[in-house]
Amino acid sequence: MKIRSVHEGVVPISSSIRNAWIDFSSMDCSIVAIVSDVVRDGKPVVGYGFNSNGRYSAGEILRRRILPRLTAAEPDALLNEAGELDPTRAWPIMMDNEKPGGHGERSVAVGVVDMALFDLAAKIADQPLYRYLSDRYGDGQPDDSVFVYAAGGYYAPGKGLSDLQDEMRGFLDQGYRVVKMKIGGADLSEDLQRIEAVLEVLDGDGSRLAVDVNGRFDLDTALRYGRAIEPYGLFWYEEVGDPLDYQLNAVLSEHYSGPIATGENLFSVQDARNLIRYGGMRADRDYLQFDPALSYGLTEYLRTQEMLAQHGWSSRRCIPHGGHQFSLHIAAALKLGGNESYPGEFQPTGGFADDAVVRDSRVGLTEIPGIGFEGKQAFYDVLRRLHE
Repeated sequence: MKIRSVHEGVVPISSSIRNAWIDFSSMDCSIVAIVSDVVRDGKPVVGYGFNSNGRYSAGEILRRRILPRLTAAEPDALLNEAGELDPTRAWPIMMDNEKPGGHGERSVAVGVVDMALFDLAAKIADQPLYRYLSDRYGDGQPDDSVFVYAAGGYYAPGKGLSDLQDEMRGFLDQGYRVVKMKIGGADLSEDLQRIEAVLEVLDGDGSRLAVDVNGRFDLDTALRYGRAIEPYGLFWYEEVGDPLDYQLNAVLSEHYSGPIATGENLFSVQDARNLIRYGGMRADRDYLQFDPALSYGLTEYLRTQEMLAQHGWSSRRCIPHGGHQFSLHIAAALKLGGNESYPGEFQPTGGFADDAVVRDSRVGLTEIPGIGFEGKQAFYDVLRRLHE
């Protein structure tokens, strides 16, 4: 197997929504197509990748550093002893001559290519990605469905309580039982009104509602909100402070008894380890949201899973951020606790296959070889134009 060409581009995923920290008026993401010399049905086999959401495109890093290293490598450098494409062997090539630390946009760029290589490898093996990964990195018996929750509840111009309730009813109608909304972008009294409006839709069951602060709060605000929402018994209280403020998270965990979730803005095994060491996370109730697409790809995510196991954490406490098909396959293969879902946002990249059906907050996997972007027509049309 040889790489014939690599193509990089940008796709907009902008909208008028906002969370407590940013708006999405100019959000975009990088996309990559890796064309191989393997031919099926008269066409070359192509691997596709993109960089999830919430971080901007990383085209400059891809064009100037990551992709030139990949395309300059000897073809055999990407192959295992059996002569098969091994995406994990590309990681040290892409990171050659890079200093440690500073994880951020570089991790996004590497993650895009890592995703495309795993898509390509699974396609060459003629397996859907979750089966490919389970056979090589799991126990060979992947989950046949994955828990998913519907993420929404953003702030938007003119969006009132009734609109928020209608949005959540729409998620329930689509088969979701657990939903998530944003808080921290208004004052506490208004946010409590918003929470209670959603709880009305959920028949008062707080265990079906997660709230997300997107890192906005200082410690005093985090504790004040925590005291106010703890009686609701929420599914989780997410990313309450700055993702690197481990002390804030640790103090919060001493005062807030409900589940806490965080990790989507930590992009390396080292940062994830520091969260486990110093962030007060509780393995019996809290959730870890590292996004493989943003954090150097699945290759680094596998290292993170090894670290978590060494610290006594179950893979079931991991529910990745991003709401995309790549992490859905990973969740099934590595037996994670679930996966985020964006039923209405971040198109064309967000969401699962067009024919995916959610029942009781669970969704099955596509049997299309690779990640299955070919089953998400609007996004596949964008990806295909990169190289055709």
